Amino acid sequence: MPLRTPRIVREYAVRLCAQLGRRLDDACPIADASSEDGIRVHAVIAPLVAQGAAVTIRFPDRRLLGLTGLRDAGMFPPDWLTLLRNLVKNRARVLISGGTGSGKTTLLKALLAECDSLDRIVTVEEVRELGDLGRGNHVSMVVRGANVEGAGAVGLPELVKATLRMRPDRVVLGECRGEEIADLLRAFNSGHLGGMTTLHADGIDRVPARLIALGMLAGLDAHTLTMLAEGAFDVMLHLERHHGRRRIAQIGCLGMRDGVLSGDVVALWDGEGAMMPCPRWHDFTGRWGM
Repeated sequence: MPLRTPRIVREYAVRLCAQLGRRLDDACPIADASSEDGIRVHAVIAPLVAQGAAVTIRFPDRRLLGLTGLRDAGMFPPDWLTLLRNLVKNRARVLISGGTGSGKTTLLKALLAECDSLDRIVTVEEVRELGDLGRGNHVSMVVRGANVEGAGAVGLPELVKATLRMRPDRVVLGECRGEEIADLLRAFNSGHLGGMTTLHADGIDRVPARLIALGMLAGLDAHTLTMLAEGAFDVMLHLERHHGRRRIAQIGCLGMRDGVLSGDVVALWDGEGAMMPCPRWHDFTGRWGM
């Protein structure tokens, strides 16, 4: 379809979103959609944009890079390969943080590729990005928007709750960004090991503030969120992107200082040479192996 006029661009955007099961019209002028193979579409129509529509299409990296491939690409120092594999093997609950485009989903998929083939993995996403993970025992769930009558919506909180009735070996939330944090923390605190999620944050020291802010959306006060979060995640991996290169810049854990949730860094890596251990590194590797 030649996109020669604003009207044609708008029609294209509406049709594309409809094909992907998302509504885009005057009453719902912003849409996020994805195909089953991970192509993501974000569309905004006039009058929110000057004319016609603005459509952004993101194509997934078709390379199924495991941890070995990410190591070879320079995402983390070679010494950390064994550690990352041990985190998966020993069913650590992992929180991956970083900015947009830092590689959070890429690292998440690589970690999930290390899971036992018999593990039943249930993933929950707002927009499908993880794909089928290349395994049979995987249930992929995505949210559903409301219909034209405003009914029928199924959001992330409902889907996270549903995972607990599906006998999962691992619960994976593609991105934690709202009130679903409450249900995820309760799940991770109730014996569901090996779970993983991602979070937008500027560093491990900023993760507690982000979690508390999300908890407020779910009606949790700071104290309750702190008690839930401190016991929910075993490990945090923070990613950064610099000049197009993505790397694990920090490894850390959540802790408590005078009753306040804290993000404690146990290792740093600047992307060159050896990593820099912090005071808690020895205890950390003693628990998870290196």
